[in-house]
Amino acid sequence: MNSIPDLAFFSLLARQPSLAAAAQALGITPPGVSRRLAALEQRLGVRLLNRTTRRHSLTPEGERYLEDGEAILRDIERLERSLLDSRERPQGLLRINAGFGFGRRHLGPAISDFVRRYPDIEVVLHLADRALDLTEHALDIAIRFGPPPDARILARRIAPNRRLLCAAPAYLAARGMPQTPRDLPAHDCIVIRENERAFNNWQLTDGNQQVTIKVRSPLAVNHGEIAVDWALAGHGIVLRSEWDIAGDLASGRLVRVLPEWAGVSADIHALYPSRHQLSAKVRAFLDFLEQRFAGWGEARQ
Repeated sequence: MNSIPDLAFFSLLARQPSLAAAAQALGITPPGVSRRLAALEQRLGVRLLNRTTRRHSLTPEGERYLEDGEAILRDIERLERSLLDSRERPQGLLRINAGFGFGRRHLGPAISDFVRRYPDIEVVLHLADRALDLTEHALDIAIRFGPPPDARILARRIAPNRRLLCAAPAYLAARGMPQTPRDLPAHDCIVIRENERAFNNWQLTDGNQQVTIKVRSPLAVNHGEIAVDWALAGHGIVLRSEWDIAGDLASGRLVRVLPEWAGVSADIHALYPSRHQLSAKVRAFLDFLEQRFAGWGEARQ
């Protein structure tokens, strides 16, 4: 009986003709009902029921408690139905963070298609050159590259992604093709300055071993698309994510350098706070992205 909220208990009690009838409806003894009612009246400091051995009637305070209490119970019921519905039907505001390049080129078009499929979801896309804290910025989802940074944050891998070495055919015709990673310091390398890491140290792997090469960088920038533009113009070798250069490689405007080598893992993950693991809108967007990018890496091996 104690698991029943006071409002619900009193609502049921007031609708019954007697304490005995209320006890039967609640599945407890009449003395149990009397004790619960007495405790409620003592807590509130007012008398809610006038009772006799056969019947009871509401006091003015009891009528107010019943009327306002049942309104509150209806509001709670509507709220709970709404929350349950939101778990089943994707709806509401979805706040997403990603980097400028991937956000503009791939995530923006993906969201355009997503909201057509789910018109009850509103999306705010916040692009930034640095990763934003999920909690501080009240984000639902953040798109990140590489391994998830924090085991306490939930993450789903939505697409494979490699960082590839490449250069324009004109540059390679003039300077030659490197044969091993040790040849890279003799070349002009275009570097992307991200975060606080040593930007001119390239970590490469062939699947069996990993090496760190310090490259010479006459050109550096904090925007990946500009680095690709410089590579296309023949200024040097760039190490860039496959999502950004796949089209240029396919067209021949860029050529793989040291094709057996690549940067360390840069798979694309969607991070989200643990409190959102049951949210229908988050699940729907993660499923949508995973389906959209399915086969990305396999088709480009």
